[in-house]
This record gives sequence, structure tokens and C-alpha cells, in this order.
Amino acid sequence: MDETFDPLLLKNQLCFPLYAAAKEVIRRYEPFLKPLDLTYTQYIVMLALWEKRECSVSGLGEMVYLDSGTLSPLLDKLVRKGLLEKRKGEDGRSRIVALTPKGEAMKNEAKDIPMKIGSCLKLSPEEAKTVYTVCHRLMEKGE
Repeated sequence: MDETFDPLLLKNQLCFPLYAAAKEVIRRYEPFLKPLDLTYTQYIVMLALWEKRECSVSGLGEMVYLDSGTLSPLLDKLVRKGLLEKRKGEDGRSRIVALTPKGEAMKNEAKDIPMKIGSCLKLSPEEAKTVYTVCHRLMEKGE
């Protein structure tokens, strides 16, 4: 019986369990985000802005790993919901995005989400730290 490694078997792909696990974790956010009328991606943007309060659109894109084609329509939706405002930067070319009072107030409504998600995932604190560390290493941009 020849047991050579087949690199094209699904079970041998590093990307597949990462993809499937990410989808599962994001799915678990849905019941907690629905009352806030946020998608997972909108929530990530709000997390970044709750941390920074305001930043350039390009800086925000780098922070949340979204390109402008994905980020711009998402920001427009958050502006329409009254959570963010956009304005021109000091140089007149860049765009700044900032929380509105309504967007800032939503932070209090979302404060328990990380703990709720943590209780949904069957990981020990040590396992969670390992996953976090490995994922962040994978996110590093290789030059």
C-alpha cells in the first residue's frame, strides 16, 4: 500500500481548516450582532473605531485587513445607520472616518460580545492564546 503524501487532498490543505474555522466563529457572532443590526465585518470596523475614535479610511483598511472596494460600501452603510461620519482630511485628499455619538454609545451595547463568544468556543485559555498567536503570525506580511 503506497502512502505517499497527496498535496491536493482536501484533508492536507492548511487553508481549509482555517477557512472552515473562521466561518464557524463568524457564524457564532450572528445572534449577538443581530440586535445591533451589524454584520461581522461592520462589527470589526466598529471595534477598530471604538479603539481609535477616528482615523483615515486607508489606515482603517490596513487595521481591519479590508481593501477600499470592500471597505467603502461598508462605511457608507454605517454612515447611513448614523454610527459614523466621513469628512475630508487636512490635506483635502484623504478621508477621515469618525464615530458619531450614536456609534460611540453602541460600544456599551456590545461590551459583552467578546465574553459571550469566548463561552461559545470550546477552547481552553491556553488553546485560545495559541490560536491567536498562530493566526497573527499568518497575518504578518512577508516581504
